[in-house]
Amino acid sequence: MISLEENSKILFIGDSITDCGRKRENASEPGNGYVRFLAGMLGASYAELNLKFINTGISGDRVRNLRARWEEDCLAHKPDVVSIMIGINDTWRRFNAAKDHTDTAAYKKDYEFILRELESKLKCQIVIVEPFLLPVPEDRKEWRIDLDPKIGAARELAAEYAAAYVPLDGIFAAAALRNEAAYWTPDGVHPSIQGHMLIAESWLEYTGL
Repeated sequence: MISLEENSKILFIGDSITDCGRKRENASEPGNGYVRFLAGMLGASYAELNLKFINTGISGDRVRNLRARWEEDCLAHKPDVVSIMIGINDTWRRFNAAKDHTDTAAYKKDYEFILRELESKLKCQIVIVEPFLLPVPEDRKEWRIDLDPKIGAARELAAEYAAAYVPLDGIFAAAALRNEAAYWTPDGVHPSIQGHMLIAESWLEYTGL
């Protein structure tokens, strides 16, 4: 569970799902996705705390990219809570024209590096948000052979380092039983507005906020 205090800074970092059209020259601009929803909901629920929200997501990023920019885009902000969602591009690059594969061992090694940096330099609260995938189009089903082990690695790291874990892959799978998968994410990866709201609501549930 996550706890908040007055002037707490909450930083969100990841790929395009986090980025979601944010203005990169201003890290306090939340973008148009789940970070915006969370900034609104948390800012209203905890108005007396004067919370600060930071979005440093960058479209296309893999965990190696987070590691390369960790000092500037995470540690330098001195956040009190860091929320990380990363992994789908590490899988996607295996199946697109680039064929630039990140194996699970490399994914876990870089992920653990950034978590250790947080633990040793900031001692902040960590939220790990699980990468997810729905079968839209059908060929996305093949991606499971690569993504599932990475989800397993994220869960193992969360057990050691995180204060909260958001199991989005299962959450989206369950949501696809309530309405078709494309309702939540038109391409199996990037959420619709409903998908972004589902992420925000799940984040609040699993952090206890």
